Amino acid sequence: MKELKSIYFLGIGGIGMSNLARYFLSKGKKVAGYDRTETQLTQNLEKEGCNIHYTDNIDLIPDSFKNKETTLIVYTPAMPADSAELNYFRGQEFTLQKRAQVLGEITKSSKALCCAGTHGKTTTSSMLAHILKQSHLGVNAFLGGILKNYGTNLLLDEKSDFTVIEADEYDRSFHWLHPYMALITSVDPDHLDIYGTEEEYLKSFEHFTSLIQPDGALVVKHNIKLAPKTDRTVKIYTYSIEKGDFRAENVKIGNGEIRFDFVTPKEVIKNIELGVPVKINIENAIGAMALAWLNGTTAEELRTSMATFGGAKRRFDILFKSDSIVLIDDYAHHPQELEASIKSVKELYAPKKVTGIFQPHLYSRTKDFAKEFAESLSLLDELILLDIYPAREKPIEGITSQIIFDNVTCLKTLCKKDELIGLLKQKNDIEVLLTIGAGDIDQMLGQIKDVLIEKTKK
Repeated sequence: MKELKSIYFLGIGGIGMSNLARYFLSKGKKVAGYDRTETQLTQNLEKEGCNIHYTDNIDLIPDSFKNKETTLIVYTPAMPADSAELNYFRGQEFTLQKRAQVLGEITKSSKALCCAGTHGKTTTSSMLAHILKQSHLGVNAFLGGILKNYGTNLLLDEKSDFTVIEADEYDRSFHWLHPYMALITSVDPDHLDIYGTEEEYLKSFEHFTSLIQPDGALVVKHNIKLAPKTDRTVKIYTYSIEKGDFRAENVKIGNGEIRFDFVTPKEVIKNIELGVPVKINIENAIGAMALAWLNGTTAEELRTSMATFGGAKRRFDILFKSDSIVLIDDYAHHPQELEASIKSVKELYAPKKVTGIFQPHLYSRTKDFAKEFAESLSLLDELILLDIYPAREKPIEGITSQIIFDNVTCLKTLCKKDELIGLLKQKNDIEVLLTIGAGDIDQMLGQIKDVLIEKTKK
């Protein structure tokens, strides 16, 4: 790594790729890259010193990044196989590495605390990073979301022994990591376009547990369907809201606050307050605090950090709140995530009407979980369902949002994305509006918020 002069990213606009780009910029390296779409994230990277273009064209690669002796190519597994730039670098025999490979190299010399799971890993790893940063331990962190407390997805501290990593299971990327301790939030099947079966998906997580370093620890959700394959010196702990080695007691929800006592194997830390007070965050907080506690954070550090945690953008993010209307944005894109998010909103804002705008993410995921999506979305009072966001995929014949829509049982509307703002302007019964999905729905949040503000003026 020290010998490298320049790093070129294929898919630089990804949330995980962007923190690596920031890391190399902080080390004085030249950084450039390609992404298909210009976003706020890529614009910020350009302001920070990255050279980015948005057309897959080898002529747009800066000359200073065409020396294979001094340039590393970092690519996302989501890059299409026929990418001109990807094939150029392969043909010229550059060194190419996936993001997780690079992370594995960077963190070999630190105590890597890796948070994995189908869902919950971004919030949990963000909480853990915030706890450690606010503690006497300090932290380096490579996260899958922008922490609102710091306005970034990268935290650096040269004096800290700890690195927090959001461990991504897509394309088995987390197999490149070297966890000192690991946490697994959930193993509900996902990415079946990669794994094929639920059994293979579980095997991937089991292999991940085998990578935990001797004398490390695994913190795993209570009752999870998983057979850890850890070294015999690795300690295994369980957690959940109500059961496990780490759990909550005396949970109090009301007046816009959530407080509980944090139970550990050796002590009970009383009166933990959640800075982002939604029920799904109780369990995320228990997992994050478990790893922090195992590494020596104090009771007072846990209390202070949890109360001041502002959350990650697009993770149950309250964007607008008035006496009559609330707008919440959430990255949920798996049926289990949707269920947890919708139930949390309905509990927090009962008895208000909850309207959801859902943008399905990926044709393959829609195909695999159409029934489950419909069941979760039916928990809403009203659904506005958008077209599928394809991301890296090409269309699959017969797979559209219609196959979800047909099985939804609540009040529902099928809507094109470019017709959404017009539809919202016509609606006069919006009380709580929840935007959900991992696609580009977030790029419309400014317009959606403006519509709701106008409604409060009437």
